[in-house]
Amino acid sequence: MIGRPIKIRKVHNDPGTKQFSPRGHRGRPGYNELKVEEVEAIRLIDHMGLKQAEAAMSMGISQQTFSRILRNARKGLAEALVLGHIIKVSGGAFKIEK
Repeated sequence: MIGRPIKIRKVHNDPGTKQFSPRGHRGRPGYNELKVEEVEAIRLIDHMGLKQAEAAMSMGISQQTFSRILRNARKGLAEALVLGHIIKVSGGAFKIEK
């Protein structure tokens, strides 16, 4: 069974930083990967303070899809912070649109 194709998400800024590493962590930390559209969702909601409907429209996706992307992004960030993991930013279904 084949699912629906993923709709391309509009991202307005390419995140310049592709990796965040914890300091003071013993040994070799694991990592959590965030997709570029997940970083964009965090930027729109938590940094810029947009409402979900506005942020979803900005990315060209439904509010339900936006909500799922945001939830996954926050879960990945929280896990990385709590466990002292590296955060890597890469991949996803997006296009840069200014």
